[in-house]
Amino acid sequence: MANLNAVGTTGETFVLEVERGKIREFARATKSDNPAYLEREVPVAPPTFLTVASFWQPPAGNPWAAAELDGRRVLHAEQQYEFFGPPLSAGARLQCTSRIEDMYVKEGRRGGALTFVVMVTDFVDESGELVARSTMTGVETARAAQEEES
Repeated sequence: MANLNAVGTTGETFVLEVERGKIREFARATKSDNPAYLEREVPVAPPTFLTVASFWQPPAGNPWAAAELDGRRVLHAEQQYEFFGPPLSAGARLQCTSRIEDMYVKEGRRGGALTFVVMVTDFVDESGELVARSTMTGVETARAAQEEES
């Protein structure tokens, strides 16, 4: 059963170093041939590059567990990125903090109640400026979806 009291739970701040090689690896993994990601001496990061923050986020930095969802029934529903300045580039060192922003329940058609969890991660540069924000929505079904009858 989801813990709706998890709203407001904040993880510990962690560091994400935007590295030139990691930008290139990410661009190639996503089949991009954009020279801004691959050929510049100081490449910019693709907009979805911030997804890699989860690889650097230690368990204490991730408040997701506070929602107490059953991982067998959780789906990634939505991902959004907002940027508040120029594109991120290699050499940036970002302080990242995630929090459970919202949780709500809706009735589903086939799987019963759906519990939505919205987790926001803020990315702050070395001068203390908010440079980007990631909003991820996950959904837990109350039970496995049943096959429709023919």
